[in-house]
Parts: sequence; structure tokens; C-alpha cells
Amino acid sequence: MNKRKKITRVRISKFFILLFAFAFLMGIFKLFYVALSSSVDGINLTEFANNRNTVKKTLYAFRGNIYDVHGDVIAQNANSYTLIAYLSESRTTNPNKPQHVVDKESTAKALADILDMEYEYVLGRLNTKNAYQVEFGAKGKNLSENKKVEIDSLALPGIDFIAGSKRYYKKSKMASYIVGYAKPNEDGEIVGEMGIESHYNNVLKGQDGETEYQRDAYGYQMGEAYTKDPVSGSDIYLTLDSQIQLILEDAVHNLEENNEFAWFTFTVMNAKTGAIVGSASSPNFNPNTLEGLTNYVNPLVGYTYEPGSTMKIFSWLAAMENNMYNGEEEFMSGTINVAGATIKDFNNSGWGKITYDRGFAYSSNVGATNLALRLGSAKLKDFYESLGFGSKTGIELPGEEKGIIRLTYESELATASYGQGITTTPIQNLQALSILTNNGVMLKPYIVDKIVNDKGEVTYKGERTELGQKVSSSSVKKMHTLMYDVVYNGLSKIWQPNNVTLMGKTGTAQIASPNGGYLTGTVNYIRSFAGIFPYENPEYIFYVSAKQIDGGASAVAKVVTKAIESIANYANITNKESELDLSKVILLNSYISGDVILTKEELEKLKLQAIIVGNGKIVINQYPLKKTNVLVGSKVFLLTEGSEYLMPDIRGWSSSEVMNFCNIIGLKYEFTGFGRVTQFNIGVNEVIDLSKTLQVTLSNE
Repeated sequence: MNKRKKITRVRISKFFILLFAFAFLMGIFKLFYVALSSSVDGINLTEFANNRNTVKKTLYAFRGNIYDVHGDVIAQNANSYTLIAYLSESRTTNPNKPQHVVDKESTAKALADILDMEYEYVLGRLNTKNAYQVEFGAKGKNLSENKKVEIDSLALPGIDFIAGSKRYYKKSKMASYIVGYAKPNEDGEIVGEMGIESHYNNVLKGQDGETEYQRDAYGYQMGEAYTKDPVSGSDIYLTLDSQIQLILEDAVHNLEENNEFAWFTFTVMNAKTGAIVGSASSPNFNPNTLEGLTNYVNPLVGYTYEPGSTMKIFSWLAAMENNMYNGEEEFMSGTINVAGATIKDFNNSGWGKITYDRGFAYSSNVGATNLALRLGSAKLKDFYESLGFGSKTGIELPGEEKGIIRLTYESELATASYGQGITTTPIQNLQALSILTNNGVMLKPYIVDKIVNDKGEVTYKGERTELGQKVSSSSVKKMHTLMYDVVYNGLSKIWQPNNVTLMGKTGTAQIASPNGGYLTGTVNYIRSFAGIFPYENPEYIFYVSAKQIDGGASAVAKVVTKAIESIANYANITNKESELDLSKVILLNSYISGDVILTKEELEKLKLQAIIVGNGKIVINQYPLKKTNVLVGSKVFLLTEGSEYLMPDIRGWSSSEVMNFCNIIGLKYEFTGFGRVTQFNIGVNEVIDLSKTLQVTLSNE
């Protein structure tokens, strides 16, 4: 018995020895396999190791700024903050210095007041269970430096911020559809969504960099990091002139204050170069908050509509260029039958027999139809298309539409001659009008003055671009006379400004009904005006249009002519023989390097207001600049060499005066409302902190 048991144990021991040896050999084989292979069980070991030990981070490039033509900032990056609240009591180690929210009710009350949020919502966030920290939705994000300082001053336990960056639009709503807006995406990168910000997103954003390093099992960096530095985005300088832009914005606001309308556009172009110097519209929006943004279409390039009688400029020119025009020839105004339809002049009865020159001044549809029938569809269509109608201009803005030029039937030929049955955009009209200020040569409109890279090199320069000779100089001269007569000898005398001579053409177009035909009623029109000034030597072309305005053409003319007067005064192109009282116009000298006290006395003798900026004794800059015409009573800002700026009492100042003051010292500003200053956030005679933003409330009251 004992011998048998012993033999059995020996056999069992040999079995396990053999099993162990087999397992050992398999392990050695597996080790060699792993060592020689880059993949095991479908897992790439090299990639797995690298991903585990290598840290890569994107270094976002600094987004370029957007400036006006004079270098005044329109859009730039600014610090922004996300509000957070720590709720976990574990953060607090010293009860005397709590690091979490202790009094939730009072904290909620304070935050709700500052952030304009519902108290119940804030308190609900602070009462979130089992949360280490919480945020506060959209109103708790993208907070400004001023808002952060305001919250910090409350010293609320457990309240903190996550720093980031956002796009800041210094001039708020100004040219919002031109500039557009940009905002951070989910990765924190600022991306353009509209306008210049979108069209030039890749130029503005630059090239992102990256940093890469190895880390050990404890998360510590091992060795040197590989870093590819980001390349900052380029800066874009627009052709917009902030002073002219502000004049247009004020005109838009004045129309909003006194009239009801669907939309309104007002754009001014340099007559000699094609540069857009100002473009305002209503509705508009605040790109800092997106308040008021309901339509993503830029009116300048994206609105297509029947232009009405401003097209008579071009149908009359087409007849001239085809040797089918005699201005002294007479026709019977009133009505004309075309293809079974009756076309009427706007007053339904006409003015009896009149010349074609007089027909232009009176905006006769019958006269336009007669000329179009002589031309025929092919010639009129070809002429319109040669001026860019029916095609995109290619201006540096997204969303441009091309409109429709359709002249298939005789009835379409007739209506197209006075701007019905075809559609155009405001920018197309401006481009076509450039033939009248360049001796028949058409210019391509543009809105980017230059692009400057991070090294300060100009990589693109906008310039006058000629698109060919479209009409003769004799036709241009004739049209100047006709457009002058419209304003001064025709039926459009409400368009006469007081300090400069203007030539132009009105337009009144019916609005197509979605059910066919046209809408009826006294307001269902698009009122427009194409103008050029000064008549003697054109410097600016402008085009305005308003849809369904209750005050009609007179309401538009009232605000536009006032704006033209302001632009003419700003650009020193006033007509000395105008009705302007020249005894109230002062030509400024240069006061730079002058004594502050003596300069102030000199300006006061001229009945001008000297605004001293800084605590120095010598003038180092001024605004307006020398050789600028200003009216008696105007403010002249004198910057001294002193570095301490005291806040003046700006109540009653206009928005443009506030802009001039802020620009001369480099102070950020934000406007709320329109009109004159009623409130502002910096105390009178307080030393100005240039890191803050002057927040101004405007009102017409």
C-alpha cells in the first residue's frame, strides 16, 4: 500500500513539471512576439505608448484686428470671463476664509442683480446637489473686464472666473453688417460668422501653433518640450471712415425715431476710387451681444429688389450711346399702351407734350418706355449687363446676390426702362453710377483698404480698379445736366442740401406681391435716391433705399440731406455760394506744440470750445486736425503731454464728440441708445483708467 502511494506522487509531480515547462516556453514565445511586433490583439503598441506618454496642446494664434481707414479700432480681441461658483465644502480648510459658497441666498441676489438674471435661476444653480462647481448659462459667459471687477468687489466666497478671450467691437452697432461678428467655438477658437469676420476668417485667425512633450506615469514633463509658435492673424484696414459712418448711423437712427419702415440702407462711395467710405442700415445689431440680429443678409450686397426710376439714369444713357436720343424732342406724356397694357406716369395724367430732357426731370415712365422701344430688348439688356446688373460685383463681402435682368417680352422691355420687373442690389447701383464720376469708366467697388501681417508687412492693398469705358464723356456731361435739373429744376427739390450742390435721381418702385402682381396702398413702395456731390467736382456717390416707409420720400430726404451736409462739412467740400452762413465757419490752424492756456484763449476768441485733455502745458495733438472747417460752437480737443486725464462732464455731448474724445486718449467706449449723452459710468473729474471702458447712455430726450 505505501509503495503504491509513493509511486503515484512521483507521477503527479512529473506531470506538473511538464505543464510548468510548457507554460514557461509559451511565455517566452509571447515575449519575443510582443518585442518584435507593433500590434497585438488589434492594438497598435507604438501608438498606444505614444498616446499614453505624449501630451499635445494647440496654441491658438492671436486673431487680427479690424480697423477703419484711419487706423481706428473697430474689432479686436479682449479678455472675457466665465463665472463659476464652487459649491463643495471640501474646498474650505479655514472656516474664517471660506472657499465655497456659504450664503446661497445673498450670493444669488447679488449675482442676479449684476448679471440681469432671474434670482430663482441663480439660486437653483447654487443649490445643485453633489456638484463641485457650477456655471450660470449664457449670461454668465463672455463677461467683460468691467463686469468681473464689479463682481470681484463684492468679495463673495466661492465665486471665481475662468479666463478666456472674446471678440470686442469697440463701436458697438456701427457698420455691423459690414464688419459682421466672430465668437468662440466649442474648442475656444474665435471664428467669424458674418461680414468681414467671416469672409476673411482665415486671414484674421492666423496659424495655430502647438506644444508637445513626454510625461511620466505621474503626469510630470520629461525632457524638453517641442513647441511650434503660433503666427498671429493679419490686421484688416477697411475703407470705412468712422466719422462718415457715424453720420450715416445718425441718419438711420433719426429715421427710426420718426418713421415706420421695413428696412433702410444708406451707403456712400468715394467717387474717384470706388472705396466704400460708409454703409449703414436698419435693422442692425450689436455684434458684442448679437442683440437685434434677426436677419443674416447684408443689405448692401444681399438685398435684391426692383429699383424703380433710378434706372432711368441708365435707360436714358443707353439711348444716348445708341444715338437714339434728342433731348429737345417732344413726346406726349401721361399714358402709353404696350402689349395690351397701359403704362402711366406717376401722376396718371402727365404734363402734356414735353421734351425728353424735361421727361427725365419729371421722371416720366412714358418717356422711358418710348426710348426703350426704340432701343429694343437686346440693346437695353446688353447695356444694363455691361454696367454689372445681373452679375456680382465681387466686393469683399459674403452673401452677394446678382439680381435678375429679364427683358424677353415687350412689356418687360418697357417696365425695365423705369426699374420694374428687374432686380438689383445697392452695391450694383453704386458700381454703375461710378461711370458718371470717371468720364464714362466704371470702377469696381471695394471695402478693404489694406491687409497687414504680423510682421507689419502690407500683403494686400485695395485700390482703384477700372472695369472699362462704358459710355462717352459727352453722355456723362449730358447726364450730369439732367440729374442736376432733377434736384434744382424738377420735382425733387426736397433733396437739395444747404451747403453743397447735388445731382441725383429719385426712385419709387412698387413691391411685388407674393400672390402675383404688386402690393397696393400708400406705403407699399421702395423709395430710393441715387446722388452725387459736389456737382462741380464729384467726390462722393451715395445710394439710399427704404422699404414701406410711412413718411414717403420726404422723410428719407430730410435725414439724407442733413447727412450730406455733415459729410460735405467734414470733407471740406462745401459750396461757398450756398446758403450756409460762412461767417459761422472756422478754418482750424495747427495748435500742436502751442501753449495750452494761450491756445485755449485763441479758440475761445473764435467762439470755439477748447476741451483740454491731460494735465500738461503743451499741446501734442488736436482734433479736428488743421485745415478742417468747423462751425462756431464746435468742440476742439487739445491733447497735452500730461499723462493724467480727468473725466469731463460729457452730458449733452453728441456721440461723435464722445468718440473724438475717447480716440484721442485711447479710451474704449460703448454706446447705448442714440442722441445726446445723458449718463456715463466714470465720475466727472475722476482720473481716467484707460483699462476701463466708458459706457455711455444716449437719448433724444
